Amino acid sequence: MKLYNFFRSGTSHRLRIALNLKGIATDYVAVDLRVEEHLKDAFKAVNPQQLVPALDTGEQVLIQSPAIIEWLEEKYPTPALLPTDVNQRAHVRALAAIVGCDIHPINNRRILETLRKQFGANEEAVNAWCATWISAGFDAYEALIAADPQRGRFSFGDTPTLADVYLIPQVESARRFKVDLTRWSLIMGVEKACNELDAFKNAAPMAQPDA
Repeated sequence: MKLYNFFRSGTSHRLRIALNLKGIATDYVAVDLRVEEHLKDAFKAVNPQQLVPALDTGEQVLIQSPAIIEWLEEKYPTPALLPTDVNQRAHVRALAAIVGCDIHPINNRRILETLRKQFGANEEAVNAWCATWISAGFDAYEALIAADPQRGRFSFGDTPTLADVYLIPQVESARRFKVDLTRWSLIMGVEKACNELDAFKNAAPMAQPDA
């Protein structure tokens, strides 16, 4: 399989974590967003939406990280990224969605480039924009995991789940946008637990060949 991705892309980062947790090796294909390689015809032929990541399975090209991760979970169910209980699965999916639906989409590169180029936002304004939505999402995430009396070292239980796959790249992004993370002590504890695992360490942006 070929993984088209960019080292600093949060969606690429989350997919790298999921692949590592599943123990699936891929060929790393760098798509450099800094020089807008994703907008060129060569990558458009891979993904018409011109976004990373994309996963070429040899049979088809999968796009959109939530869809790819769901495909991985269905095709390679062990180790599972979701609990077996239906209510617990909904809880873990909700945690992931806080990041995947409410934080990341309005802080991703094309949104920030629009703020800079069309609305004249400087880097201080861009960082403030990002901090607003990261903080709102992390406040909710922290409250939800605090209310779980059976929570272990991770966002749910004592093994990584889909929630952690989404959370850790967003923590990385928050640091890049100079967000003070100290107020979310539980999230920081989850990050510490995740970063003890090779699946997370090897997926980190600065561990990638194009970093």
